[in-house]
Amino acid sequence: MPRPLRVTVAAFALLLVTACNSASTGGSSPSSVRGVTADSIRVGGIVSMTSASGYSKKDTDLGARARYDRANAEGGINGRKIEYLGAEDDGQDPARNLAAARKLVQQDKVFAVSPMSSVTFAGADFLDAQKVPTVGWGTLPSFCGPAHLYGFNGCLVPTPGGTLNQTWPEGLASVLGGSRGKSVALIAGDNDAGKFGIRTFTQGFKAAGFQVAYAKAVVPATSMPSDWSAYTKEILRSGPGGAAPDAVVSVMQTPYNIGLFTALKRSGYKGVISDPTDYDPGLLAKDATKQALDGVHVLLQFQPFESDTPAMRRFKADIRKAAGGKDVPLNMHMMTGYMSADLFLSIAAKAGKDLTVESFQKAADGFSDTGTLVGDRAEPKGKKESFGCGALVRLKNGRYEVAVPFTCYPPIPFG
Repeated sequence: MPRPLRVTVAAFALLLVTACNSASTGGSSPSSVRGVTADSIRVGGIVSMTSASGYSKKDTDLGARARYDRANAEGGINGRKIEYLGAEDDGQDPARNLAAARKLVQQDKVFAVSPMSSVTFAGADFLDAQKVPTVGWGTLPSFCGPAHLYGFNGCLVPTPGGTLNQTWPEGLASVLGGSRGKSVALIAGDNDAGKFGIRTFTQGFKAAGFQVAYAKAVVPATSMPSDWSAYTKEILRSGPGGAAPDAVVSVMQTPYNIGLFTALKRSGYKGVISDPTDYDPGLLAKDATKQALDGVHVLLQFQPFESDTPAMRRFKADIRKAAGGKDVPLNMHMMTGYMSADLFLSIAAKAGKDLTVESFQKAADGFSDTGTLVGDRAEPKGKKESFGCGALVRLKNGRYEVAVPFTCYPPIPFG
């Protein structure tokens, strides 16, 4: 009797070990892939919902939810519904950004992070090392190169061997009737992003034929000036012969732009003013803000909301539905979330039913599509350059109008 009993126990133990090993290393079975089950894909986001300056990207979360909701309504991705956990708020704080990334992976067990939209991305190395597909606004160097990180409109921060998007300089050249003999002043915050922005846009505007009269990253990034006169005086004397430049381009966020633009106008500046952030009808609720931004040309890297294309009509319908049927004011943060989700979904769909990190990466390598709200998309092209498309809108009498239609421009080599 003892011998058969020992054999039975041993056999049971062997079966148990085999079953455990199968569950933990079982190749492509859904239980072995973090965040993926037989009928769901778990996704989370990281967004600067709050910040010390009051600037918020919270509607990025609404945009992502709108796109995921539509995907689920259409049956999901290869039979799996998207379980979107919403976005973690990093408060534009590097430590909180990393903590949010760790929470989503280690605690919430997400398959992917999409969207990721912040001015800081301290969690980038962690997410890439953990092989977490991550999609966001490619305004940070982390979106340019790492294997598992993707910019929804490509890499907007050029790297050696990459290219520069010429939407902004070419668009402003169109507004000014050409760049020949025209001067531009560039100003940014005194931080790494601002310094790099000055470097890249200086090259881009020069390549488009502008004279770059002023290019400095000098505005305190952690303390918004209460007096802008020192900056405006220098800018307004920087053009040829000590005159004002033809255009002033700010590479800063909305609260800073409001202060700078108000000071420029009070100084009598009549040239073109432009920035890449202030396309938000919600900003027009306050008269002072509306006056500060009136006439400003805002760079967009997606189709303007004023366009009437099938893709834009679908976007608006999706946002309205996600907002409970209300016609909420549209803004660029919604588009950031929506298109981050859209790129993730498009690649995941191509990966097929056997969704793993490896199959996702394989699908991304060679992925392309056309006619999206950000133009034609392609990977791995998006690891080194943007998708090269954009528009300029202008605020006039309290309403945005298209100043330069959505166009795709040939990029230039970055060096």
